[in-house]
This record gives sequence, C-alpha cells and structure tokens, in this order.
Amino acid sequence: MPDGRDPAEGSRRSWRLVRAGTDAIPPWVRQFMRRTRLPLSRAGRVRRRRLIVARLGMTLAGLAAVGVLGWLIFVSPVLGVREVWVEGALILEPEQVVAAAAVPDGTPLARVDTDAVRDRVAQLPPAREVTVSRRWPSTLVIEIVERTPVGAVPNGKKYDLFDDHGVIYRTTTSVPAGVVRVQLATPGPQDVSTQSALVVLRSLSERLRSELVTLVVEGPARIRLELHDDRVVTWGDAEESEMKAKVATALLAKPDKRIDVSGVPEVVTLG
Repeated sequence: MPDGRDPAEGSRRSWRLVRAGTDAIPPWVRQFMRRTRLPLSRAGRVRRRRLIVARLGMTLAGLAAVGVLGWLIFVSPVLGVREVWVEGALILEPEQVVAAAAVPDGTPLARVDTDAVRDRVAQLPPAREVTVSRRWPSTLVIEIVERTPVGAVPNGKKYDLFDDHGVIYRTTTSVPAGVVRVQLATPGPQDVSTQSALVVLRSLSERLRSELVTLVVEGPARIRLELHDDRVVTWGDAEESEMKAKVATALLAKPDKRIDVSGVPEVVTLG
C-alpha cells in the first residue's frame, strides 16, 4: 500500500559509518592482522630510532668540526703568522717595515688587525700608501707605495726631500736627478710658502725646469726662479702660474738677465 512518501525519495539510500563489533571479524582474520602488524610496527620504531641517532650524530659531528676549524683559525698557531712579506719598498728596508708592523710570530692570521698594522706602517715617513692583506696559510703581505720627491730643501750640507704634498720624508747628501732645489724657511704640508712652491713646481715647463738652479720662496708672494747664467725670473705669488710659466719660457729666447712675470697677464718687465 502507498505510505504517502515520494517514490523518488524512497529510492535514495542513506549510508552511515558504524564501528563493527569484534564478533563481526572472524578470529582467523584478527590473528592474521596481529601477526602482520606487530613486526612492521617494531621495525618502524627501530628505523626511527636509528634515524634520530644518525641525525644527532651528524649534528654533533658538524658542531665538532666547526669547533675544531674555529680553534685552528682563531686560536691555534697552526695557521699563525710565519712570514711578513713586504712589497714595493725601495727606500725603506723590509726589516723597518716588519718592525713597524709589530705582529708577533704565531699570531693567528685571522686575528691580525690589518687596519692597525696599516696605520702603524704608515707612520714611516717614506710610506705614502700602505695596504695589508692575508695570504693563507701563514703570510701577512704589506704593500707600500713610497713617496716621490719633487723638491729638495738645503739643510746644512744635506737636503731634506719633500713630496707633492709637502711632506718631508728623507734626508740625502745630494739632490736626486729630476728634483728641484727649493729654498724654504719652514717646509712642511701646513706651510703656506711650501704649498705656493708646489703650485709653481707643477706649472714649470721643461725648458724652465732645465734652466732652473733654485726655486726661492721667501714668502707666498715673494717667489723667484734663479736660473743658470745668473738669470732671474721674478714670479711674485703662485696665482696664474701656468700663464707665467708660458710667458717666462717664451722670454728665455731673449738675452735679458731679469724677467719679471709677477704682473702677468697685464705687465711683463725685462731687464
């Protein structure tokens, strides 16, 4: 008899998951499942333990390796300084540079303060530029660019050499080839007269330089060139030095003993 429900709804099935009782599984099936599951579970636990132990061992070994490497590099003398190699020194003796560097033998190379070494070596007057680097496993390299003289100031029977910054860095018994003899009262990088002399030296032509005996700087505005054959070029101050050098070079062709270019470009005097 019709029960009043829609036939379409009655055709649908509803499913629900339920837990089967132990009696629903035959004993032989349960026994088989126990025999197959237990060995797998034990084997899995053994593998897991072995994996944990292996990973722990690898971690400890890695930490130990890092510790040993750190000890070798930063503490042990095994990678310590065995040699200080000096490059570029011509005036300076390598022994002077090594003494100024003051790096004890065996100091771990990685712990050497290269900036401090550079600053110590740079205190040597002839050293203009200093570079310090490491050369593994045990060498400290010090590269030096020495100063080049541009002027020589008489000092008794000797000469004090100064570079293009006005730094006095060496004393010699004679004026080196290519270096100008300069008369200065107080040579030095902070001296105004020295800086004026440097401006004039940079402006000289080859002809003027070849004729020059002494560059006399009595003050910033009292500069003169004493040439061969008692010829004198009155320079004045260091302003317009390039123009003065061109004019003075051109006037050397004349026989005059006195050339005054201190008023260049407006006035030039010959005598």
